[in-house]
Amino acid sequence: MTPIPLAAPPRRRRRKFTVLAAVLATALGLTVASVTTSASAADTLLSQGKTATASSQEGADVSAAKAVDGNAGTRWSSVFADPQWLQVDLGATATISQVVLQWEGAYGKAYKIQTSANGTAWTDVYSTTTGAGGTETLAVTGSGRYVRMYGTTRASGYGYSLYEFKVYGSTSANPPPSECGTTNAAQGKTATASSQEGADVAAAKAVDGDAGTRWSSQFSDPQWLQVDLGSTQSICRVVLQWEGAYGKAYKIQTSANGTTWTDSFSTAAGAGGTETLAVTGSGRYVRMYGTVRGSGYGYSLYELKVFTGSGSVTPPPTTGDPVEPTDPRNPNLGPNVNVFDPSTPAATIQNRLNALFTAQETNQFGPERYAVLFKPGNYSADVNLGFFTQVSGLGLSPDDVNLNGHVRVEAGWMNGNATQNFWRVAENLSVTLPAGTTVERYAVSQAAPYRRMHLKGAGNQIQLWNGGDGWSSGGLMADTKVDGAVVSGSQQQWYSRNSEFGSWAGSVWNMVFQGVQGAPAPNFPNPSHTVINTTPTVREKPFLYVDSTGEYKVFVPALRQNSTGTSWYNKTPAGSSISLSDFSVVRPGATAATMNAALAQGKNLLFTPGVYNVDQALQVNRPDTVILGLGLATLRPTTGTAAVKIADVAGVKLAGVLVEAGATNSPTLIEVGQAGSSANNAANPISLHDVFVRIGGSGIGRATTSVVVNSNNVIGDHLWLWRADHGDGVGWSVNTADQGLVVNGADVTMYGLFVEHFQKYQTVWNGERGRTYFYQNEMPYEMPNQASWMNGATRGYAAYKVADTVNTHQAWGLGSYCVFTLDQSVVGERAIEAPVKPGIQFTNMVTVSLGGQGTINKIINDKGGTAQKGAEIQYLTSGP
Repeated sequence: MTPIPLAAPPRRRRRKFTVLAAVLATALGLTVASVTTSASAADTLLSQGKTATASSQEGADVSAAKAVDGNAGTRWSSVFADPQWLQVDLGATATISQVVLQWEGAYGKAYKIQTSANGTAWTDVYSTTTGAGGTETLAVTGSGRYVRMYGTTRASGYGYSLYEFKVYGSTSANPPPSECGTTNAAQGKTATASSQEGADVAAAKAVDGDAGTRWSSQFSDPQWLQVDLGSTQSICRVVLQWEGAYGKAYKIQTSANGTTWTDSFSTAAGAGGTETLAVTGSGRYVRMYGTVRGSGYGYSLYELKVFTGSGSVTPPPTTGDPVEPTDPRNPNLGPNVNVFDPSTPAATIQNRLNALFTAQETNQFGPERYAVLFKPGNYSADVNLGFFTQVSGLGLSPDDVNLNGHVRVEAGWMNGNATQNFWRVAENLSVTLPAGTTVERYAVSQAAPYRRMHLKGAGNQIQLWNGGDGWSSGGLMADTKVDGAVVSGSQQQWYSRNSEFGSWAGSVWNMVFQGVQGAPAPNFPNPSHTVINTTPTVREKPFLYVDSTGEYKVFVPALRQNSTGTSWYNKTPAGSSISLSDFSVVRPGATAATMNAALAQGKNLLFTPGVYNVDQALQVNRPDTVILGLGLATLRPTTGTAAVKIADVAGVKLAGVLVEAGATNSPTLIEVGQAGSSANNAANPISLHDVFVRIGGSGIGRATTSVVVNSNNVIGDHLWLWRADHGDGVGWSVNTADQGLVVNGADVTMYGLFVEHFQKYQTVWNGERGRTYFYQNEMPYEMPNQASWMNGATRGYAAYKVADTVNTHQAWGLGSYCVFTLDQSVVGERAIEAPVKPGIQFTNMVTVSLGGQGTINKIINDKGGTAQKGAEIQYLTSGP
């Protein structure tokens, strides 16, 4: 077999040791702290952004600077030897009162904190031989310009590794922060620029206070963006929130008249992301003047913020805005959520639904996101779902909210072809069709779940295509009851789980039923029905509801074992409720720092609809944390970080979010458990529900691997990981992405896994006892030729790769398709690669050459027929 590309540096992939103290602390949701004394309120974080050096570094991406960048998702890591040190130059002599060490798993057992006036002669201010790892907050007394951690004994066979090295204290060079104001003087003011890339990226977008909009210049140097403050003011701080196309070399300039400019700040080493700059100057006009771009594109700023005051100060550390408390009876769900109750006039509801559909019917790649929520009761409404729209009931049971009308998806915008009807949600409602109507239509493809729904009427049917014309290409029904018939029509593949159907009719290539009452008889490949009687271990998706007293809560369903049918029909749902007062409600414009502050305080997160540009990964370290998105809330990393990092702790639920890659490549977009995770969370697994990834389509996006699962006992409940094949920012060398999913943990189960168009292996499974129920894949479309898509001497990469070291793995109902648009002579050697061992079994597989454009030579290893022009569809019932 060919070698498996690594999703992380080899050391992290091989790590097997367990650090007892850190694991216990993480499992209990505790912070390890050897000293708990806080710094004085007057003390300042002095080390962030300063020059850091180290005795060594393990690799290029773990340099000393990573430990003082304010990003808890990056780290410094030393080579595997003692002693090692990390030091920071504070720039001036300071009185030191506190040092905080945020260790990665490879921590220091014995180390010292030392200070120095010159970086040569060192004085010990703290020493320990019982370092515990985790986060250690150390009260110290000393002074110096230089501060270092000097490690003498490692806690493992690896090096020393710090996410953050924070030094607190005071210097005469740090005036009180009150001298610089906290109001953004640029917001809403008149902005102009040297150029703009398009109509929707005007200069005004960088001063509108919306971190989801941006100014973008043409692809040349120099370029500038300036803002008129309206009057001459003293400038003390400028904040640049860059998109992926940032300035490498630029100046901040001020002017009294907009003609003659004075430099207030200059750099040739701009780092992108969010840059907070202390400046000294005055003027009516402030501009960013860029001379060297950090990429092949232009300059692109989400926000240019200008702060004024009586003098220049060192800006405070970026800790985010205060975490706003949530009123669970009257939560602020932001501008993109409509909540209706039975007293709302039907015309008001329908007018809003119609306006949303008109705006979203074809808005496949726009930033707009919406949710429509119905409180318990009866309504008359025709809900026609467009892109990035969620409709949900706020009852504990779907039958608590009944819509007399429709919850439907049509494909009129593409002349009946529904193969691009993505990104919409119908959830937790019952529907009674109008009198004389017997057909509901839900013509969708990926990322459009029909979940926890009840379509009433034994004589009715729901059609999963446009009804007589066009195609649909994959979807999900889960925890749903359809009294009548489900008719799949031209739907190419579909996964139904834990549902109750009156009947099912239809089959094309790959229909999978699991724990479904009323499923058709198992018969593959003609018709292509794969039936698994029960679902071994699953948790349904958490959801928002309103209880009988009017309090908003999130219901977290309990684990179900060997289940069939729904979790709610004719029964009380098992699970627990969390008051919305225990959530931080995240609205557009919120920063990642604020989100992380909320998580650090033990809050859960409820994302309201919107696009959230994050300059650091969300760090989920507390067991049982719930992160729930409404309206396909979207996280977009802007600095090459992950969007979400979940620690190896039990019971975390991530649900209802789309992660969209930014222009700066992210090695990983979602990380579940750090490398080397070893906790046994079988009794309370981490679970991912309706979690989607998009790389390209709305613009340039890049990520080496979309999702990496390092933890054991993880449940995936409907994932679509998509490297875009159409839209903006699409091309073989543009939206680059190697792999969709890499599983390193053991006992990981995927229910409804969709992975498409990645440039190497689509899915790589390294962990033992993995299981996949339903797999839908398309190989990449647009490789220029065969030479550009080779795995060593092998033509192309398999869609599903099980490592040679794995002994036990099972999968049911797998489909892999090809359509090679630029060179139809390209061949993918096989769809599935897996070792031939007694414990490895694949059941019911299909390959398809769409329109005969390209070839998949074998289905699994060297078994199965060749899908090619004239023999487009090939089936195999078992392998390898």
